[in-house]
Parts: sequence; C-alpha cells; structure tokens
Amino acid sequence: MALQNPNGFLLTTIENKIATLEFGHPASNSFPSVLLERLTNELNNLSNNSAVLVIILKSSGSGAFCAGASFDELLAVSNQEEATQFFSGFANVLNAMRNCSKIIMGRIHGKAVGGGVGIIAACDYALATTESTIKLSELAIGIGPFVIEPAVSRKIGKSAMTEMTLDTEWKSAIWANQKGLYAKVFATTAELDAEIMAFANKLAAYNPEALLEMKKVFWEGTENWNTLLYERAEISGKLVLSDFSKKALNQLKK
Repeated sequence: MALQNPNGFLLTTIENKIATLEFGHPASNSFPSVLLERLTNELNNLSNNSAVLVIILKSSGSGAFCAGASFDELLAVSNQEEATQFFSGFANVLNAMRNCSKIIMGRIHGKAVGGGVGIIAACDYALATTESTIKLSELAIGIGPFVIEPAVSRKIGKSAMTEMTLDTEWKSAIWANQKGLYAKVFATTAELDAEIMAFANKLAAYNPEALLEMKKVFWEGTENWNTLLYERAEISGKLVLSDFSKKALNQLKK
C-alpha cells in the first residue's frame, strides 16, 4: 500500500508476517506534519493487523535517515496553536510506536537529527551502520528536544541525553551503540540489511502472545506520555515563536 503526497511518501509492504514501513522526503527524509500524520495512522493500522508480527521502520535513499522536523514548516508557523499542533505530530508518532502491539525494528542507514533521533529511540530494537551519526541541535535554534526527550532518555539515560542536548555536535554511531540507542552497528548497509531480515524472521517465528506481552513490559512506566508529550509540544510551540528562534531559523535559511 503506497501513501503519497507532495510532501513525501509512505510505503508499506508485508511478507512472512513482517511489515516493512518506509518513509521518504526530498529534504533529507524530514517530516512535514502531513507525513507525521500518515506515519501515525499507518502504525496504528499495523498494530491492529493480525497478519503482522514485526515492523521494520526504515527511510528511503542512501543519505540521511531522518533530518527531523520540516525546516520549511517550522519557518511557516505563525501562532501558538499552529506551532503546538506541529510538534504534537511527533508526539503522536512516538505514542503510536509505544502503543503499537508489534515489535518495531529500526533500520538506521544514515544520519539522524532531532525528531529522527526520537523516532530511533522509540523503536524497540534499532540496528545501524557506522554512518548513522546522531545530533540534537534544537538548543542552537532556540528550542529544545522537549517532545522526544522521554523517548531518548528512556533508551540512553538522562546523563547521555543531557550531553547530547547541551553539546549540539554530532555523536558517532559507536557512541550511540555504547549508550544503548543502537543494538548493533555494521560497516555496510548490506550487512545491516542481512542482519535486519535474519532478526525479523527470528522474531516472526516466536509466540505472538509472548511478543505482545513483552512489548507491554518494555514500555511499562510510560503511561503518562499520553499527556506529557503534548505538554512538551506546547513548550516547543511557544519557544519556536520567540524572537531568538525566528532569527536563528532565518539565518539557517540563508
């Protein structure tokens, strides 16, 4: 099933109980709000699909895995409601991943920034290549990684999250592996894909009820995300409208 629009695409293929969910956008696989909504809806659909036991989440191309929020859309927001709604799109995706009844594997082939790091953190199991460096650059544009912080902190801990947030430089894939964001790191995408499929087929052979119950255990203690992430979206929405953020975003545009 292909879901396409001028702001990117979403494609789902299902084979042998494994759903491969691929997203893409011309701007380094960034997310405009319409693509965030489509991803949320598709995750919810797959959660209820009895023919699926495992989801592989990937992005298109050979460049960046995900550049986070749509830069053009960030520039376009003009009021608190619009801004909060935009950041709530990432909250919706993270909650859909958290509540999904299937194990979600992340195929991370390249760089990830901001919201892209949050999406990786919300995967139950992420595999990457040595090219999969990560960065949280939100403070540099006057906001912060408020919405994704619970997901990232849950995966790598508050200390590493603090380091990433305050030091807005790139962190290597090896660093991300050592902190627990990536389960394994491979030298090539060929090796990555071979391991992804081998592991997905292994999971698909397990007892579906056991996988479902373990998924619940993995995410224990996150029930407050139903409100927390939207409170965080409101904070980001307020800050992105500040003079500091507007100036920083316009400078980046030049």
